[in-house]
Amino acid sequence: MTTTYAALLRGINVGGNRKVPMAELRRLLQELGHGAVRTYLNSGNAVFTSASGDQDALAADLSAALEKHFGFTVACMVRDGAYLRSVLDACPFPADDLAGKQLHATFFSGPAVTAERFASLDPAAYLPEEFRLGDQVLYLYAPGGLGTSQLGAALSRPALLKGVEATSRNWNTVKALVEMTEAARA
Repeated sequence: MTTTYAALLRGINVGGNRKVPMAELRRLLQELGHGAVRTYLNSGNAVFTSASGDQDALAADLSAALEKHFGFTVACMVRDGAYLRSVLDACPFPADDLAGKQLHATFFSGPAVTAERFASLDPAAYLPEEFRLGDQVLYLYAPGGLGTSQLGAALSRPALLKGVEATSRNWNTVKALVEMTEAARA
């Protein structure tokens, strides 16, 4: 039995640095034995099927293959389609009423991200921006977009994310990855 996954690569193809062409990412995933490989945009999103049920091992294998091929480390997270669907369905904000650039999901590498980690932030100081925590995900409402979000910048401070990898996607990308994983299962 195979499972459909999305791979979320952190910090590639930004500002001309750490280039990972999507054609090469697809080829690496195929060489790792995965099927139905597709990529979305040029920012490190891939969907694939695998017989493995170990998301962490899949992420580690992909990260190692990327480092061997490109010569630099790329943090990777792998999440199955059912999890991505649950992230979409559990959104605490009125996603259907918002533009995709106003809502973001930050995915974490582990479950150790709790409200205590962000207790030093005063939510009222960032209004109308808001965030909510979910299962290994942080939902961020940034009406002006992530590029100008003061709350987004505060949430990504290294002291708050110590010991955990994080990568963000706008809501349009989250929806597209859910659609792609569901289409691959059909």
